[in-house]
Amino acid sequence: MVLFFTSTATTPPAIIYMGRDKVENEELIRYAWPQDVWFHVDKISSAHVYLRMPDGMGWESIPAELLTDCAQLVKANSIEGNKKDNLTIIYTPGDNLKKTGDMDVGQVSFHNDKKVKRVHVPQRENAIVNRLNKTKDERQVDHEQERVDRIKKENAIRRAAAAEKKKADAELARAREAEKAARSYDSLFNVEEDEAQPRKTGRELEEDFM
Repeated sequence: MVLFFTSTATTPPAIIYMGRDKVENEELIRYAWPQDVWFHVDKISSAHVYLRMPDGMGWESIPAELLTDCAQLVKANSIEGNKKDNLTIIYTPGDNLKKTGDMDVGQVSFHNDKKVKRVHVPQRENAIVNRLNKTKDERQVDHEQERVDRIKKENAIRRAAAAEKKKADAELARAREAEKAARSYDSLFNVEEDEAQPRKTGRELEEDFM
């Protein structure tokens, strides 16, 4: 089962989710979306909490209020960490999580340590935790089907964008050809006008400058 929470720290609201147990955490590590950010208490056991970033948000520029919501939820779901003050919460993009066969269930490392950021949590803020808990929704998730649906949707968006770009490029090419044809016609028209004028004698040309 996966627990889902809604943070109203941003508009539109953001989805935060976590596994109910360490077995579910294994599935979440495997199926994290590219736009998911993983949170965990540093150096002690806690829930694996994920933020599904809204469109247009980068993991290095998560708004402070949303970052606080995620960090507070991680702290509240750590048996040891919930009792302590001045915790450090680490977070990184979901695709930076590294899992090898010799690791325990729920254990992870990182492909790139430089892509791990930290946020300090002085103490538990009950108002934030209570607000998030009121939105909690627990449900069974078919991770594989969800991934298939996501990939299909993303491919459809990419195809639509590519078709729109192709259409725009074709319209631009037609406009350029029309402009080129217009310039050629104007040039031809000017030449014909010049040829229609009677040729001046040398004396007449000299008088033009007098």
